[in-house]
Amino acid sequence: MSKISSTIVGAAGEYHVLSQLLRRGWIAALAPDGAPNMDILVTDKNSKKLCAIQVKTRRDIGGDKGWHMRPKHETMVANDLFYVFVDVGKKPSDTTVSYVLPSSVVAACIRDCHQVWLDTPGKGGRQHKDSDVRRLLPDYSSIKPITEKGRKTLDRYRSGWLDAYRENWSILRLPEADAF
Repeated sequence: MSKISSTIVGAAGEYHVLSQLLRRGWIAALAPDGAPNMDILVTDKNSKKLCAIQVKTRRDIGGDKGWHMRPKHETMVANDLFYVFVDVGKKPSDTTVSYVLPSSVVAACIRDCHQVWLDTPGKGGRQHKDSDVRRLLPDYSSIKPITEKGRKTLDRYRSGWLDAYRENWSILRLPEADAF
């Protein structure tokens, strides 16, 4: 079986989210290529509320089950900016799962957990080096912080912390629509 390109996986996630929004009776469209910080725009049928959505998609491969992020995601916060983290599974027959999060939650998680990782010694007690890579993880328990502050930070992001966001489309705060 050949490797599926990340571009194809990303498109699959975007179209999955688009489908979920339309099925709920909202008006949704892909943002133009190159639109900053958004992949999908969505509004209610009366255009009273507009939301921007950034989609992050992963296949169920790799050890940490996380999504790739960048330093810019530590500061991208707006009331009407949301992320949908999509896990398409390993095989086409797997159930696709989505997690809908406000940008403020994502920014805090990425910023705080990355800082704990930087503050925690790596292999052989060596200091971790900063980079442009961040990860949003469903469980940060693999990081073993050395400070009480680091432990308290990561306690918020233990296994199950994403459960409240699983398929929780109401987080978008769009008026109910005629869904099918």
